[in-house]
Amino acid sequence: MSAGQDIEGLLRKLEGAGYRACDPGILQPAAVFLDLSGEDMRGRLLLTSDGTREYCLRPEFTIPLSLAYLGSPDAGKPAAVCAGGPVFRLSAGKKPEFVQAGLENFGRADREAADAEILALALETAGAGGDSWRVRIGDASLISALLDRLELPAVWLRRIRSGLAKGQAIDEIFSPKPDKSDHSGVLAALDGADKAGARALVEDLLKIADISALGGRTAGEIADRFLEQAELRGGSGLDAAKRGLLQEFFAIAGQPDQASAQLRALFDAAALDLGPEMDGFDRRLNFLAARGIDLNTLEFSAGFARNVDYYTGFVFEACKGDPAVARPAIAGGRYDGLLKTLGAKTNIPAVGAAIWMERL
Repeated sequence: MSAGQDIEGLLRKLEGAGYRACDPGILQPAAVFLDLSGEDMRGRLLLTSDGTREYCLRPEFTIPLSLAYLGSPDAGKPAAVCAGGPVFRLSAGKKPEFVQAGLENFGRADREAADAEILALALETAGAGGDSWRVRIGDASLISALLDRLELPAVWLRRIRSGLAKGQAIDEIFSPKPDKSDHSGVLAALDGADKAGARALVEDLLKIADISALGGRTAGEIADRFLEQAELRGGSGLDAAKRGLLQEFFAIAGQPDQASAQLRALFDAAALDLGPEMDGFDRRLNFLAARGIDLNTLEFSAGFARNVDYYTGFVFEACKGDPAVARPAIAGGRYDGLLKTLGAKTNIPAVGAAIWMERL
């Protein structure tokens, strides 16, 4: 049976569970994907233009389904939708077209129950059960709350968030590989200097080199980038206690109930109030168990966050076989901020999943 035939059966199961089938157009406005993911995404889209506006073949279902929801009479109300079919994304050595299903749950205030429903339905409809499947879960809201409570310098906050989005381990984020371009002399000169004086020094160096702009950045912006690198190089603003706490947090992994106990103990020892976030974490585990998911088959990882600038809470992925080599066949999570970015007046609760049919 082909992936196209399989998806028809999968969508029928989702419709039977109350998810309304939608058919978002294959051709989508490219700007929304580029605005959300940056110009780096351009090289992965199949693009065309009518002379005034760029379009792309849909690279996924979440954004098209979200836009359709916002344009419907149900906008702001609870709604469950699904879609399936070909999606298109360029990737070296891989086919640009593949079959995917998407299921999205919008507008529900009972977030933890909706989280559990999405994961359970994705696993069930995809037939992702048995010992050969590995399911990993995480919680981006815990990471965001912890970073907020620690009141980290902005430069380190950006560094950690960016590193997590790239899938880097916390030790790699704290001790990055040396930059290919050697600016060690400039960085050493800036180390320990006051910000105003350091910025003036870099701007003067750029003027001497007759550089007013580079790669679209002004001299001031280039100077600020050097200052950030110098601050990161010297570890400024990140004391040993905060660094150690973050390393302990990101090292927590294993059975979810046991991880919950470890997380609570860590936060209590550090006198950090993450009670509301941990209560939500435990409620979600209870809902997952109520949906028939054996918590002993789930692997929690505090360092598994996907993109913390996109995902706002529960995240998950499932693969068949060793996760070190197998690509996820199911992935998703909670993205409460996306719909406001797409035009809603306020944040709207939203959680969803994608299923890659060829990987099942």
